[in-house]
Amino acid sequence: MSSVRDSRPDLRSLDLGEMEALVASLGEQPFRARQLFRWVHRHGAAAIEAMTDLSAGLRRALDQQAWLTTLEQDAVQESSDGTLKYRFRTRDGQFLETVFMPERKRRTLCVSTQVGCAMGCTFCRTATMGLVRHLTTGEIVDQVYRVEADLRSRGFGVEPVDAEGEKRTIRPEGQRRLSNLVFMGMGEPLHHYDETARAVRLLTHPDGLGMSPRRITVSTVGLIPGIERLGRDFSGKIGLAVSVHAPNDATRDRIIPMNRRYPVAELMKALRAYPLPKRRRITIEYTLIDGVNDSVEHARELSQILRGIPSKINLIPMNPISASELRAPAAEAVRQFQNVLADAGYSCFVRTRRGDEVAAACGQLAMADDLVRKKREREELRAAKNS
Repeated sequence: MSSVRDSRPDLRSLDLGEMEALVASLGEQPFRARQLFRWVHRHGAAAIEAMTDLSAGLRRALDQQAWLTTLEQDAVQESSDGTLKYRFRTRDGQFLETVFMPERKRRTLCVSTQVGCAMGCTFCRTATMGLVRHLTTGEIVDQVYRVEADLRSRGFGVEPVDAEGEKRTIRPEGQRRLSNLVFMGMGEPLHHYDETARAVRLLTHPDGLGMSPRRITVSTVGLIPGIERLGRDFSGKIGLAVSVHAPNDATRDRIIPMNRRYPVAELMKALRAYPLPKRRRITIEYTLIDGVNDSVEHARELSQILRGIPSKINLIPMNPISASELRAPAAEAVRQFQNVLADAGYSCFVRTRRGDEVAAACGQLAMADDLVRKKREREELRAAKNS
């Protein structure tokens, strides 16, 4: 389930060492590799020809020996709360969605790692697509660079941030408009671990965008081997969000099929073992579904299974999706659920609904089949007329 096949390397997916090897194979000096890396991952160059401090000969050689993933911005929808939902098109004609959420103190981008999803969660619209294919590393990171470029064109102010996430005055090329990244878009990041981890390394590289690891969060439905690898590979410095959504196997099996493979008790054991730095907590995501997992008893169970896990809880009243009859509980039920957890000593927040009017809220990302089909038909008709 990979993307369009091309024997040439994709510059957007290469790390610095791989770029050094490529540049050496072209007979160039080693310092050219760092220039190339900065063009690709700091400046987010959209084309090889835009890398103006590389010689014309090197650019021609790169164009022949490699290629550069650059997603096509197919559409942007803006919600009244300022949320922007981007639809991007890949080189092989697949579509994916990415969501920008501006807030007073942060500007967060919700990044996708797959086209569709294989997890089958009953309350999630992306699950209705199934897994179409995994995204390449280049396609994952380029969502960040295309949104950065679009925000720049829209006149969004710059937030200078250093490698540890602290504001300071820095060179213009080190400035960025995004403060936080969450791998919570289409797909299950840990089902696609290698490319997700490589994307994180590229996005945090000091010669690239230089994001602080503590400003990046990876979300999972509970794939335990991936949680363990993430903890080992990044020493717990990458934020972890876990979609728990039910406190017992009987309920969780109904809404998250993957629970049959990784049941609640084993998941909680993995979270207790996750190597959190001091003062860091795991984010527990809990979608509240009317009559399914929203009772006071469910809240009490949740408070018990989370004992000993440094955590904060995000309650998410289910966002409506056309493919399901499931719905959010009444406001009073949400309030009671939150009160039980707060009384038990947990930091518990009800997530503000953002972007739902453009289907950009949690669980709503998916490509409308009729929209995609009609767009492709128009393109095929246009191509036929031009041929």
